[in-house]
Amino acid sequence: MKHGEFVWYDLVTTDLAAAEAFYKSVVGWEASDSGLPGAKYMILSIGDKPIGGMMAIPAEAGQMPPAWNAHVAVDDVDAAAAKAASLGGKVLRGPENIPEVGRFAVIADPHGAVIMIFKGSMENPPPKPEPMSPGSFGWHELMAGDLDSAWEFYASMFGWTKDEPFDMGEMGIYQLFSVGGQQVGGMMTKPADMPAPPFWLYYINVEAIDAAVQRVAAAGGRVVLEPMEVPGGSWIVQCLDPQGAMFAMAATKR
Repeated sequence: MKHGEFVWYDLVTTDLAAAEAFYKSVVGWEASDSGLPGAKYMILSIGDKPIGGMMAIPAEAGQMPPAWNAHVAVDDVDAAAAKAASLGGKVLRGPENIPEVGRFAVIADPHGAVIMIFKGSMENPPPKPEPMSPGSFGWHELMAGDLDSAWEFYASMFGWTKDEPFDMGEMGIYQLFSVGGQQVGGMMTKPADMPAPPFWLYYINVEAIDAAVQRVAAAGGRVVLEPMEVPGGSWIVQCLDPQGAMFAMAATKR
């Protein structure tokens, strides 16, 4: 794990069994109980390669809506949490240990978008899926409160670097960014008429978009942004799962 890399993805949901069935059907993930004490946490895998997990929203979280979150690797969780606060962000959940796994914290950027920081402690971590393989997360997109100040926060926190900006006309600039020389996402100022607060959206790779959309509908999900072609020739779609968590999918084939 290198500082600044996206390394893990979590779903918190109101119905764990239903969410497990939905994503197995739509994405093809396998799920197994992590065995962590004190909580039901399911590990999501592509074959023998784990990519994330899911759990029910804890009772103490109150009215938290279902949502996907990502973990970004850092060299020191405590120092990174303190840095986030010093840069105008918030520490929503202070650094904690996950026995035999690592240490994490939950932070928000200065505009409220939530992201998690993580440092692993496993001597022999499990293998990662091949980049862009079906079922892996291939793109990370921030609908920012303000692009320029959000970029300053994340670049300072994680050492991300800018790639080419993409001019979207009246919608403004979509800023592509890289981690360790690999382009992994983009960010833009959230449109003023978008009712949601600033947020991160994560794209799951699938083989073909239209077939994936059919699986979403059959499993009880809903499309909120119809399939569209993006620069480079890929196709994307944005969806809600049956519990209301937003996710997106991307494919090289329609």
